[in-house]
Amino acid sequence: MRAMVIDQFGGPEVFQAREMDRPEAGPGELLVRVICAGTNPVDAKMRQNADWAGLAPPLVLGQDASGIVESVGPGVTGFSPGDEVYYMDELFGNTMGTYAEYNAVPARLVAHKPPSLSHEQAAAVPLAGGTAWEAIVRRMQVRPGETVLIHGGAGGVGSFAVQFAKAAGARVLATAGARNQDVIRQLGADVAIDYSAEDFAEVALRETGGKGVDATFDTVGGDLIRRSLPATRPFGRLACILTPEGTLGGLSSRNQTLHGIFVMREAERLRDMSAAFEQGLARPLIGEVMPLEQVSRAHERLDSGHGTGKLILRVAEG
Repeated sequence: MRAMVIDQFGGPEVFQAREMDRPEAGPGELLVRVICAGTNPVDAKMRQNADWAGLAPPLVLGQDASGIVESVGPGVTGFSPGDEVYYMDELFGNTMGTYAEYNAVPARLVAHKPPSLSHEQAAAVPLAGGTAWEAIVRRMQVRPGETVLIHGGAGGVGSFAVQFAKAAGARVLATAGARNQDVIRQLGADVAIDYSAEDFAEVALRETGGKGVDATFDTVGGDLIRRSLPATRPFGRLACILTPEGTLGGLSSRNQTLHGIFVMREAERLRDMSAAFEQGLARPLIGEVMPLEQVSRAHERLDSGHGTGKLILRVAEG
């Protein structure tokens, strides 16, 4: 099979195209023919150094995939060859990821692909969509009538968060750069905030009559959680996907709850999210689809920290 391999940690240039033996589906596994693979910032972090994940080169990176079941391992039920599926593969200890034509994956991580999504769209969902679902739906439990502030609304995670919060019945305030203001409005944001020209805290307080938003989700990092505390109401909820910087002394005095989000691999979340896609309540925001061999270019974009939507690798036709 064709795969993009790294033989050493480093920059985007370390990827090499290589022919490798096709894996087999072991007990409890599915062998999936990968049609599209998603790329994520954590992939770039692992490319630079994956010691923290218990990994050493040579490695095939990639966690998100959408594809077709090629074979079913012993003990697996509920799947058959030919089924269209999507999933997020294991992170720790996994040396054979989704940047390849075939991937052997634990069946417990896999769900049937929503019929309304293309393989390109489905490959964009698992990690980014799952992270947003974990924060908005499971952890902060956003409810109808609430107001939610989302930092980085045009990014991979943020674009899903805007849609999930809107689908939950919330009024959504989202930040983005000047060129992405129309994008976050199209995703459903009621108030688009240009973080380069506006003070998001002032906007949030103005839009809530000085009370503060009910929930804040930070997908960007830095000191945004610290700066968001006064923009979030007392007894409000906040969530972040990166360790916040700065002193969070106001958190306790305002009786606020902060959720750290690290999305776990599971099929149940994918099945839950599928309903939102099938009902037309959310759609992946795709930045660009490129051939597998251009993974280095995708990682250059990931390293820049800028861009709109998800970068998808087309591995095969399907």
